[in-house]
Amino acid sequence: MNSPKIIFAGTPDFAVASLAALVAAGIRPCSVLTQPDRPAGRGKQMTPSPVKKFAVDCGLPLLQPKTLRDNDIVAELAALEADVMVVAAYGLILPQNVLDIPRVGCLNVHASLLPRWRGAAPIQAAILAGDRKTGACLMSMEAGLDTGPVFARASVLIGTDETAGELHDRVAAIGAELLVTHLGDIVAGRLQAGQQDDSEASYAAKITSADAAIDWHQSAVQLGRQVRAYNPVPGAWFMLGDERIKCWRAHAVAGVDAAPGAVLSAGAEGILVACGDGALRLESLQRPGKRAVSAAEFAAQRDLVGRQL
Repeated sequence: MNSPKIIFAGTPDFAVASLAALVAAGIRPCSVLTQPDRPAGRGKQMTPSPVKKFAVDCGLPLLQPKTLRDNDIVAELAALEADVMVVAAYGLILPQNVLDIPRVGCLNVHASLLPRWRGAAPIQAAILAGDRKTGACLMSMEAGLDTGPVFARASVLIGTDETAGELHDRVAAIGAELLVTHLGDIVAGRLQAGQQDDSEASYAAKITSADAAIDWHQSAVQLGRQVRAYNPVPGAWFMLGDERIKCWRAHAVAGVDAAPGAVLSAGAEGILVACGDGALRLESLQRPGKRAVSAAEFAAQRDLVGRQL
């Protein structure tokens, strides 16, 4: 069978893994959709998405519509006469008239074991909830939020100390492998999708910086998960005086009973802060505009013991 004619839609690094796997397998999309360039960095320079950079390097046709509700864009996509559209973390809503364009529909590479963690931040949600495993799915897209039937799943165990960034890379890789393995059978109709059980669904909302604020009244176990879930974006944080301090690494310590937020010790082993249950040993911290340093180095610059965070 000839390679399927596909449109690929994606924006961040997660999507690059799937696009790169397709190209490596000899499947070159007839068009790549990605979001428009955005201002980034301190200079707010217009910056292309990771998918755009990869597509340009590979010489793939590229479209960057601001919306898919533009009739001209819909007509341009329809004229491609694609077999399937592969979507991976694209970031724009696909209206029904776009979902209906490809001959066999739109296929989503989703970063969870659906129906658990539908929505925008499934990797972070899995870590926050203390899930032992997560994974990736190939899902047939429909109008609902990640509600479509699932063609294939693959799971990975979540490491005890694994950050969202580390888990992201592993899940992106298995999602890309699922896509290349099953795409031909899906397009040919040899693989059928199974409906999700909506009663088992959970939702992972889009993350804001406010979500990453550390509340010392929570348990140390939960705060340890929070630090891992928000590394590298947006970074768990707390206030020290008038500075917002980001915490990149921390571990829960049991058997500590003190007022939440109290700094109990600070030295070579880190900075120990009391929580609602137990204490959190901070191990890597970053002041605004500065590089991340070990908590021991941070503690050497500040008189912290006895302070209330």
